[in-house]
Amino acid sequence: MADTVPDMASLGGMRSLRVLARLLDYPCEALQAAADEMIKVLDAERRLSASHRTALVEWCRRLMSADLMDLQAEYVALFDRGRNTSLLLFEHVHGESRDRGQAMVDLLAEYRTAGFELDARELPDYLPLFLEYLSTRPEADIGRWLGEIRHILALLAARLEERDADHALVPLALLALIGAEEDVASHRDTAKGEAPDHTADALDAVWEEEAVRFSAESDRDCALQSAEGRRLNERKKMTQSEAVRVLDPVARQARGDSP
Repeated sequence: MADTVPDMASLGGMRSLRVLARLLDYPCEALQAAADEMIKVLDAERRLSASHRTALVEWCRRLMSADLMDLQAEYVALFDRGRNTSLLLFEHVHGESRDRGQAMVDLLAEYRTAGFELDARELPDYLPLFLEYLSTRPEADIGRWLGEIRHILALLAARLEERDADHALVPLALLALIGAEEDVASHRDTAKGEAPDHTADALDAVWEEEAVRFSAESDRDCALQSAEGRRLNERKKMTQSEAVRVLDPVARQARGDSP
């Protein structure tokens, strides 16, 4: 998925979500080449507030002019070392527990019911992939799903802010779509107080503490060891799905937000 960027002008749905998905992908030449197109989508659709659109457009412009190797090194340091800023949604809920296996199955079933086929290279809870899916759904479904993961988005935003990463703009924009941007405030102290998990010492400690398993009770166990997922089934058991709607520009103005 990171190697190609689809022609957004030819796609339906909420195309702003596809832009946000692309901005979280591993940087590549295709992404840099698509920056102008992504800016046009953000300006034309105007589903996000003016302040969020401005910040995202500026980020797109930085992507165009930046050295690709620098972008890739930054991305690896941010998302491929440690778990605090993982883009795998279930990583923030189920950890290494087996509950993530059922969560993966549930999410895959959701995709297939909607006729959304996965790229075999990506796990179903990979946030850019999840946003691709949401971009094809009605607004009611988008609001419901963003409401389901709002606590994950808020924590991720706080952690990315703590790392001074442009990528924090994505969860912030998603939260703003459902009027939940203030959720981030309750996680900022947590993010500030967390020990970094991406340093060399932290990574060495993980390797020392987690022995590699060479046996499993079943093939399913083996799959669970390598999957990075969790959560939907657990949350369904805990609470009823929260009805959250996507705010349109008129409603956003009524709340006192920027157009």
